[in-house]
Amino acid sequence: MSQAFVKESEEQWLHEVAPTMNALIVYLSRENNGIRVYEKNNYLHPKTGILVHTMSNGMNYGIDKDGKWEIVD
Repeated sequence: MSQAFVKESEEQWLHEVAPTMNALIVYLSRENNGIRVYEKNNYLHPKTGILVHTMSNGMNYGIDKDGKWEIVD
């Protein structure tokens, strides 16, 4: 669906998603045009100690010190 047809109130940013795996999966699947995104792997980041979740969309996500989701390199 084009962004032109999405109500502004329906937009959500990654940092606004609740810090739970289920909320992340729902958000990423919605952003992926309804195609389910799932966790492929997880590990502790060697420098930060953040639990990193490798998702099926090819991206890595973690929860920052403020309890918000972020993309991790």
